Amino acid sequence: MKTIVLGGGVIGVASAFYLCQQGCDVTVIEREPDVALSTSFGNAGVIAPGYVTPWAAPGMPGKILKYLFKPTSPLIFRPTFNPAQWRWIARWLRECDLERFRVNKQRMQRIAYYSRDCLHEFRGRHPFDYGRSQGYLQLFRSEYDLELAQPALAVLRDAGIAHREINAAQCVEIEPGLRWARQTPLAGLYLPDDEAGDCARFTRELRAICERSGVRFRFDTRVTSLDVQGAAVRGVRVDSERGSEAWQADAVVVALGVDSAALLAPLGVKVPLYPVKGYSATLPITDEEKAPRAALMDESLKTAITRFGNNLRVAGTAELGNGQSTLREQALQTLMKVLADWFPHAANPTSAHFWVGRRPMTPDGAPLLGPSGVDNLWLNLGHGSTGWAMSMGSGRVVADLIAQRKPEIDLDGLTLVRYRK
Repeated sequence: MKTIVLGGGVIGVASAFYLCQQGCDVTVIEREPDVALSTSFGNAGVIAPGYVTPWAAPGMPGKILKYLFKPTSPLIFRPTFNPAQWRWIARWLRECDLERFRVNKQRMQRIAYYSRDCLHEFRGRHPFDYGRSQGYLQLFRSEYDLELAQPALAVLRDAGIAHREINAAQCVEIEPGLRWARQTPLAGLYLPDDEAGDCARFTRELRAICERSGVRFRFDTRVTSLDVQGAAVRGVRVDSERGSEAWQADAVVVALGVDSAALLAPLGVKVPLYPVKGYSATLPITDEEKAPRAALMDESLKTAITRFGNNLRVAGTAELGNGQSTLREQALQTLMKVLADWFPHAANPTSAHFWVGRRPMTPDGAPLLGPSGVDNLWLNLGHGSTGWAMSMGSGRVVADLIAQRKPEIDLDGLTLVRYRK
């Protein structure tokens, strides 16, 4: 079966890998000159199925209001006159209900845990270094943020997920570099089975494995439209240095992140995606003893600090209302404050390399996998800030569906059907 995958991020490349495993003839189309140069490039790198949480959570609207005018904030809201923004916000507000939160978090965890299993199986057959570390520590600064975390903790307890609620001293036992912190955590949550790794590095290695198996990659190529004949997609039209071309396919997988919505709209396929910008800073470690060993999350400022070999990645901030890939000083200040509070001597702030990306967010947090409602057209998108954590499982699910095999997990609540009810 001739299959085209649109998008060379970790989601698209994972889809290509599993499609190739199913015996498909696969081509990946990417507008950048290499894989993982957009949203997959500078993320936090955390693979934490126990932590994956919808942005739509009880208390989150109040938290946005609380931080709206503060110089360092985990959330930046820029109102616009774009009706799409307000439609998305209205849907998001409905999902902040406690019962909806529990349902959405369980859906996200289902695909995230499956994805981690797929990653471990893959790693057993294709071992390579991508800066992996084990364990994930959440730090709480205040009673307010600890209270907001209670619904998520209840889901962890109900699901029997390994975790430890710990005090400040125990946080330091897990991460000795916190001895030099300027801030004392009120409490912590430790998820020993969660992990982290460099997503971009992994995706580049995965591309090489795909190419050795026969997958073709076409870079510097932009998809302009989907070719529809009758009621089915028969291929795509692209623009590249060779000019405009039409490529035929038996199946097309859309994994273009936030750009997916505009491509799908002319076919009547409406996906509720909105670009929520995220930021990161990458710095070389200057003092091993005073640096973290693995991955942490400042739960109050929603900012992660992750160790990738000799580098640190500080990633966070959600900016709603500005889809341009421009750096905002307020967001960068938040990143550097979090690093300075917890690991002030681990790296030189002047060496920071900053990055911004657009996360493809759905209002309820769960991705959109599988059928689009148009024959031969498949979706693998809407993973928000947890694409790396869900990538391998999502790619395998979509490949199984295209190959007419039954996926190994229940897809209820993970397809476009939930938005058509």
